[in-house]
Amino acid sequence: MDIGIPKEFNRHEYRVGLTPRAVSHLTERGHTVIVERGAGDAAFFEDQRYEAAGAMIVYHPEEVYKRAKVVCKVGSILTENLDLLMKGSIICAFQHLAVYQKEKIERLMEMEATVIGYELIRDENGHMPVLIPFSEMAGQMAVHLAANCLQTEEGGRGILMGNVPGVPPPTVLILGGGTVGRAAARVAHQNGAHVVVLDIDMKRLREISHTFNGQIVTALSTNDNLRYFTQIADVLIGAVLIPGERPSKLVTENMVMKMRKGSVIVDLAIDQGGCTETSRPTTIDDPTYNVHGVVHHCIPNLTSNIARTASRALADAALPFISKLTESGLKEAFCTDAGIGAGTYLYQGRMVHEGTGEAFGIPTVPLMDCLEEGA
Repeated sequence: MDIGIPKEFNRHEYRVGLTPRAVSHLTERGHTVIVERGAGDAAFFEDQRYEAAGAMIVYHPEEVYKRAKVVCKVGSILTENLDLLMKGSIICAFQHLAVYQKEKIERLMEMEATVIGYELIRDENGHMPVLIPFSEMAGQMAVHLAANCLQTEEGGRGILMGNVPGVPPPTVLILGGGTVGRAAARVAHQNGAHVVVLDIDMKRLREISHTFNGQIVTALSTNDNLRYFTQIADVLIGAVLIPGERPSKLVTENMVMKMRKGSVIVDLAIDQGGCTETSRPTTIDDPTYNVHGVVHHCIPNLTSNIARTASRALADAALPFISKLTESGLKEAFCTDAGIGAGTYLYQGRMVHEGTGEAFGIPTVPLMDCLEEGA
């Protein structure tokens, strides 16, 4: 099967869809891998390494999209590149269709595309093997970024993300106790911060409390608790995830108005629309803005700034699923691996993800019905 790796042209996207090691795995099994020139340069994966792995280097994105049955990206395909797609293409990437424009989804449907979102793929245990390493990286990065934003020159309260004898530590409030929240809690705790985690799942909160021997405060995410803890927080990290859907705006603008001046919000849910009413996407070169005296840091593609590590993590996590798609064929892969099906938004142009279909008013067809019809 022909597999394409285009260069990422989303703003400040430095990651690459597959690494040379992953390409070598695919070419050794007889697949043709087409790589756009310079696709891995920003992550220090040079064209020569792809060629050594058996890839074919091409010089224009059209050569990738028009020839590849499976397109392996990091971010969603650009609107201007939709016309380059071969009809019936399979697109694997972090899609986040919840923040798409409806016209873009309809265009993909017209192209009879199969759209697989790495953020939705599950393994046999129900875990999200491609999303998890990115959640862990983002959670760790969030604490370091918040520490920088707290500095006086950055508009923060002038507080050290650490523990100085005789000086109270900063309070870090984390919304969500999943993979992102736990990673952030661990790093903040290691730095000596006073950490509070809110979640709606009592079982999850109990696990966090036990993991950290009760040294992290846990509480249910209620409106009363949100109002109270946002007022005392020096840092708020939004780590809320509803796979394939927009998260609720848990933190209202009124809550933000009552936060301490110079406090910091790092909204890691911004790639799905954000979990605070005052959040809006920012970029790596202009990462922050100020609302009601509160510094906001809201970069959707946060791990792009650690492009080499993130690209390697992506390739390692996604390769088993890419291999199954290319070796078994599309229908067989879906029939034998429910996790790939769980990660699918569109199947040959038909909306199969119920949450996204409802959000955009697009009729949804169960994936199994599509497969049976195809059979």
